[in-house]
Amino acid sequence: MNQTIKIAPVRKTVVVQTTPEEAFAVFTARIDRWWPKTHGIGSAPVRETIIEPYVGGRWYTKCEDGTEVVVGHVRVWQPAERFVVGWEISAGWKPDARVELASEVEVRFLAEGSGRTRVELEHRNFERMGAADGETMRKGVDGGWPGLLELFAAEASMGGKKS
Repeated sequence: MNQTIKIAPVRKTVVVQTTPEEAFAVFTARIDRWWPKTHGIGSAPVRETIIEPYVGGRWYTKCEDGTEVVVGHVRVWQPAERFVVGWEISAGWKPDARVELASEVEVRFLAEGSGRTRVELEHRNFERMGAADGETMRKGVDGGWPGLLELFAAEASMGGKKS
């Protein structure tokens, strides 16, 4: 008997005072400006966080010791609308290149008028990791994404004024 588990996705939303195009650029091309250097999965401190802007591109960190650590790979790339990346991280917060076990993060950018954009993040497919690891990862990201989205929103509200 094969029992299929289902773990609820994590959904978070933030509204920023900028266009979808700018919000998308801040989240992706300028991720290094707001993603904390303390949020890395490598063995060395993070020097830079990068998302390569195309399907198949890496979301990765360059570490101070010269190593590169992959967070995931881009699955969908629609500038100013949405992107989807695999989250190739184990429940123990270590890199895990086994794509079949990766959860997935989708970020959508929806114009709300008056120059505002609603950014909707959904982190899903935790069940691919198995019941225990999937629940562990879900709990971790459910607690982590709100703070990250606050940092993103603060950067997006700068409107490119930060050098």
